[in-house]
Amino acid sequence: MKRLIDLLLAAVASVLLALPLLIIALWIRLTSPGPALHWSQRVGRNNRLFAMPKFRSMRIDTPEVATHLLENPAQWLIPIGSFLRRNSLDELPQLWSILRGDMSLVGPRPALHNQHDLIAQRTQAGVHMLRPGLTGWAQINGRDELPIAQKVALDAWYLEHRSLALDVRILLRTVLKVLRRDGVSH
Repeated sequence: MKRLIDLLLAAVASVLLALPLLIIALWIRLTSPGPALHWSQRVGRNNRLFAMPKFRSMRIDTPEVATHLLENPAQWLIPIGSFLRRNSLDELPQLWSILRGDMSLVGPRPALHNQHDLIAQRTQAGVHMLRPGLTGWAQINGRDELPIAQKVALDAWYLEHRSLALDVRILLRTVLKVLRRDGVSH
């Protein structure tokens, strides 16, 4: 049932957002050299790697590490990067990953392939069995500010308590967080 809902909502969102997605892609291309999309290797269900698209908010020569590990993340942003991140618009191409089955609307956010500590802790907690999500319980309870151990604890809580009702609650709280721009550090 969850997969069917993911497919239906991602397909509808993709159609409704087709024009805004195109405008954002063009805006990135006109204000910054390089492609509009950045494909990063992420860890999916059962620790399988997949390529996840995001609108590129950083320069093409940015080191491939979690943003919070960059010494001065702002120096790497493209002219519209901060706007894209603040409004979570950089995440919209992940609708493709949901349609492909690599991601879900709700689940733990997919780790970068080189976030070994996060991957190990999620595996130990059994969270690696979940399909990663566009948003999740940890996202609405701290987002960028959470230390890894707390993020994994929240992901494990979601694993134990997941339900359609909880997913709806997470999606609604995500919309509120995005509108208020809560939890975005850059």
